Amino acid sequence: MSDPLPIVTRFAPSPNGSLHLGHAYSAIVAHDLARAAGGRFLLRIEDIDGPRSRAELADEFRRDLEWLGLEWEEVPAQSTRLAIYEREAARLADDGLLYPCTCTRAQIRDLPLRTGEDGFEYPGSCRGRCAGSDGEAPAFRLDVDRAMESVGEVVWRDAKKGSVIADPRAFGDVVIVRRDLPASYHLAATLDDAADGITLVTRGRDLFESTHVHRVLQELLRLPVPEWHHHDLVLDDNGEKLAKRRGSPPLADRRRAGDDGLMLAEQLRLRTFEGGT
Repeated sequence: MSDPLPIVTRFAPSPNGSLHLGHAYSAIVAHDLARAAGGRFLLRIEDIDGPRSRAELADEFRRDLEWLGLEWEEVPAQSTRLAIYEREAARLADDGLLYPCTCTRAQIRDLPLRTGEDGFEYPGSCRGRCAGSDGEAPAFRLDVDRAMESVGEVVWRDAKKGSVIADPRAFGDVVIVRRDLPASYHLAATLDDAADGITLVTRGRDLFESTHVHRVLQELLRLPVPEWHHHDLVLDDNGEKLAKRRGSPPLADRRRAGDDGLMLAEQLRLRTFEGGT
């Protein structure tokens, strides 16, 4: 019987806004799970969000993690992997699993859609059509029904939920290649985790449903299959999850104010801070 793979986790923030307490907790969970098993904790900067990605924020992230007392190995940022994304998206397209979509977000919002975990669920309006000739590059979506026919039944394992049958249909046909980038979050994160040798994907429970998509992409692209640990979220006083778009207070403000990062990290581990879950 072969020895189990060493635990390798990662924290993968996007430098389009400062880290907040929720990010700190997520990083600590990944760090501590790896360290407890004698494994490795990686930092990966997901910096392909166009002009919103700022190098100075990536530097701020490193200072924040050091302030929290975390140690990590840094792996190549997403911006170094664009050719890989293009190649793997082309494989999916060659297999007839992608189709071009010219719908705008406004057009999709105007459709009679059901809202799911990932926002508005795309009903496949462009499936079977040719891309428009308006000169604007289309996005490319995964034909989920065809993908599921290709892979059959696949499962993934979550530390809290156990074995889960992958079923990404609740999302509709998700974007795999964005109009402005060679990969969406779904494709980039899946390929990155494989390239970095991640054996345990740790992230918030708000991304639980996304794992259905990622597991199917792994099967389509014949990638290694990790396990997952979807942890609880850090909530604000109104019971809402912390988020950059809501202006959640940055960790960097606490650090610059002279707060004790090691003490904050211990509070996060114990979940004894105000607004915790």
